Amino acid sequence: MQLDLKTIEALAPDQASLSAASKLTKRSNWPRLETNEQLGLIWGECQGSGSNPYRVAFDTGDHGYKCTCPSRKFPCKHILGLMWIGATAPASFDRVEQTPDWVNDWLGRRRRPGQPATQAAANSEGKSIDEASRPEQSAPVEDAVAAERREAAQRKRAEDTRSAVAAALDELDKWIADQLRLGLAGFVDACSERCRRIAARLVDLKATALAGRVDELPARLMALRGEEKPDAAIRELGKLVMLAKAWRATPDDPELKRLVSTSETREQVLANPDAVQVESDWEVLGEKIETRRDGLVSHATWLLDLKSPAPRFAVLLDFFPASAGRRSGAFAPGDRFKAKLVFYPSRNPLRALVVERLGDSAPGAWPAFGSDAAGDPLAAYAAFQDGAPWLSDCPVILPAGAIALDEKEGAWWQAAGDPHGIALPVAGSVNQTLLGLELAATAALWNGARLELLASQSNMGRLDLS
Repeated sequence: MQLDLKTIEALAPDQASLSAASKLTKRSNWPRLETNEQLGLIWGECQGSGSNPYRVAFDTGDHGYKCTCPSRKFPCKHILGLMWIGATAPASFDRVEQTPDWVNDWLGRRRRPGQPATQAAANSEGKSIDEASRPEQSAPVEDAVAAERREAAQRKRAEDTRSAVAAALDELDKWIADQLRLGLAGFVDACSERCRRIAARLVDLKATALAGRVDELPARLMALRGEEKPDAAIRELGKLVMLAKAWRATPDDPELKRLVSTSETREQVLANPDAVQVESDWEVLGEKIETRRDGLVSHATWLLDLKSPAPRFAVLLDFFPASAGRRSGAFAPGDRFKAKLVFYPSRNPLRALVVERLGDSAPGAWPAFGSDAAGDPLAAYAAFQDGAPWLSDCPVILPAGAIALDEKEGAWWQAAGDPHGIALPVAGSVNQTLLGLELAATAALWNGARLELLASQSNMGRLDLS
């Protein structure tokens, strides 16, 4: 079977579908799983909410699929679930040489690339499985009427999606107003249940990316101390309000669509002439791995441009079901390599894709751009928020400093040279061996309240802090 997890993620319509598919991979959900390896076909029956199971089929060669469920997502979660089993547990399929009639019927009626639908339907009657798998000899050009009809249907779907997302944002505004009216203390205590309800409603109205952000809000609040939670809640709710207002002003903005509804595919980003491409030397600063409430794992790999005169960062994002276990990453903290990256269109370009890896880069110290932030280490964060105030994590390069420990408040990063100067609280625990160590420069993520340390340069060399 020519199936892998990357193929499944590329075909998934959204992350919610991928998460739902991962929950369908239990053998009890599939009373029947079969494959014809010679033809590259897998099929099965998936138990749904009705009395009769759904019939699901997938062609591993050209990624064609068929499911009898009424879902409007293509491919649906049952197709993705079947593919997931094929990629991770191929031994679950019984190998057969004869395909059932409903699979033969589907394959016979399939429209081959370039083959008009009328011809495929005419050839389906009495067509054998071997005949159906042979490529057609010729493919007439699609007429203008059919092309115009398809484009009109695409415009109609885009308009329907925009209307649904607008309704989702209206409901989100009302929900936020209700939380403020009821009081932040009550919201913090019941945020898990309240956020889950509105997130489900946002998914129904096609604001899937925004739903994931709201669904993760309780986890971010629970990681804070009690006295910090109300401030963090009002800050996060405010960012949601600003994001909704920005989307209403420019609903076709690619960055806002990515944050509210769905993201572009890798192919769309690579084909975008406006996407920024940078070829340089990069260092892997660190990783941030989080298990989300929807069953997906978010794996962020932060990179630093070693040739840029000012600090420039990139983040490589990967999502996969938690049921797949920990993936072995392509990069490790401290790795240096030459590569060409393409950035997703954004006001503050951060998320990127590796277009081409050009080899390894020599080890060494970071450039001296850390000294530019000596006056205000958070100047980059202020500019970051001016451009996109609805975002949270901002990568920064801090000047010379050290990490100190307060028994009540936890760890703090303190600027060097002035004992009464700027000090920033650090999220999580810190290795005790780092306390008091002179750090020449430190890379971290600042969310407006706490630092997440990634890496530092010191007289002992590079320190991995992530």
